[in-house]
Amino acid sequence: MSGTQLLMIVGDFGEDYEIMVPFQALQAVGHEVDAVCPEREAGDVVKTAVHDFRGDQTYVESRGHDFQLTASMDEVDPSDYDGLVLPGGRAPEYLRTHDEVLDAVRHFFEADKPVAAICHAAQILAAADVIEGRTCSAYSALESDVEGAGGEYYDGVTTDGNLVTGRDWSDHVEWLAQFLDVLGTEVDHGDPATAEPAED
Repeated sequence: MSGTQLLMIVGDFGEDYEIMVPFQALQAVGHEVDAVCPEREAGDVVKTAVHDFRGDQTYVESRGHDFQLTASMDEVDPSDYDGLVLPGGRAPEYLRTHDEVLDAVRHFFEADKPVAAICHAAQILAAADVIEGRTCSAYSALESDVEGAGGEYYDGVTTDGNLVTGRDWSDHVEWLAQFLDVLGTEVDHGDPATAEPAED
């Protein structure tokens, strides 16, 4: 199905790649994505952070981009959307304290709509109490959070019903591929053997 309406919930210092890549990739295959943040309006920006893995005990964080919101959270109705995307980073630790975020997340689970969550977004899922009895991936340090919320931690990309989860941005290819499968998205890659070369 093309033209699917997707909601993405973001916040300051959400992980840059986990916001920018799915936001652009999902639009590239024909979906419309509204990015919202509590207490911010359409046109406002959130600051992102890049998390890199360099052999330390945890990731290194540096400043990312200014990411512009496309809609106002207090004006969107989750029932108007066909799926939900929850990036990771530092934002989930405070986004989970907003009732409107948790209510929105619960709507997608109650309606059995596709949900893609990655990395620290598991903190939001746990706070919304939607992963009990489910297999769920997340950043490895959140294994106890997943299990504490009644879920079974999986070290990789996994789909459990409507829920697609991954560990971090290094899982993007498989995470997005599985999410597109759950959405029912068909991507026409064409036949490389018959593709016309670009003219000079």
